[in-house]
Amino acid sequence: MQRIAVIPGDGIGREVTAAARAVLDTVTTRHGIALDYDEFDWSCERYARDGAMMPPDGIARLRPYNAILLGAVGWPGVPDHVSLWGLLIPIRRAFRQYVNLRPIRVFPGVASPLRDARPGEVDFVVVRENVEGEYSEIGGRLNRGFPDELAVQEAVFTRAGVTRIADYAFTLARRRRSYLTSATKSNGIVHTLVFWDEVLAERAAGFPDVRCDAEHIDALAAKLVLQPQRFDVIVASNLFGDILSDLAAAVAGSIGIAPSANLDPTGAYPSMFEPVHGSAPDIAGQGVANPVGAVWSAAMMLDHLGHERAAADVLAAIESCLAAPETRTRDLGGTADTATVVAALRDRLSGPDRR
Repeated sequence: MQRIAVIPGDGIGREVTAAARAVLDTVTTRHGIALDYDEFDWSCERYARDGAMMPPDGIARLRPYNAILLGAVGWPGVPDHVSLWGLLIPIRRAFRQYVNLRPIRVFPGVASPLRDARPGEVDFVVVRENVEGEYSEIGGRLNRGFPDELAVQEAVFTRAGVTRIADYAFTLARRRRSYLTSATKSNGIVHTLVFWDEVLAERAAGFPDVRCDAEHIDALAAKLVLQPQRFDVIVASNLFGDILSDLAAAVAGSIGIAPSANLDPTGAYPSMFEPVHGSAPDIAGQGVANPVGAVWSAAMMLDHLGHERAAADVLAAIESCLAAPETRTRDLGGTADTATVVAALRDRLSGPDRR
């Protein structure tokens, strides 16, 4: 029995998490997988009620689980830095989830805004460093409210941090098409990103079978739009990876289908899985949210837990549903609501595994 901590969070996070669990119930029954869930109401609603996104012992309570399934965090009235730094980022850092993995694919039936981004041709992964870089806690504000007020935010790049994310990305590229692109800006940011380039070059020597390019972030963003089919694995710092993966999701047709995994590759701590999209207060409670990002994230969780065939079945069901307008949500040009997509996914996953 593998134990899963479920944090639906805010807005449509609750709806898509319920959808993902329904799909998980079907595929785990098919494959004879035993998952046990505990749900936590940690959210902006809890913050408004109790003054904290999660209780003081929240990290300790999550530690025994095999994985964490998260819906979405954020709600009007609670500043984003409060909701993120009160829940998501502490979990990532306490559990050493130094890899943020974001696969990008153009699926049949999902129109990319780019005319040359075709199904079967655009298929890459953004590997984002997830616990240091530009999102450090080092810095502060001085002279608040005065004309000479200032803010300082320090970017922190460690040799251990850059080495481990580089090694993960090279290893992943070796299993795919053996091509790695490193996002940098070392022509203008002369300390941290020159250091990033140096460590990437050092680690590349251990992977002679993987072709490695370094691209400045501005040129790389343009190439993601102009030539998305050329990329295989992109490794990037915390900030660059965050921006590039959202851009890439838009290239693939919708951020609503984009999944992510926050991984501790050592397995010492639980990893966390979440759709990339936010809590979408404007459509929350209407039953029209796209559940694919959450369901794909759940498939990544299954793969991480060692259930590769079940994960592959979920991804195949997603591809089948996205191909038809009657099983695509309206944000993708379809006619389905959330419940219709979930029912279609479960229908494709029901029955014995005949492979």
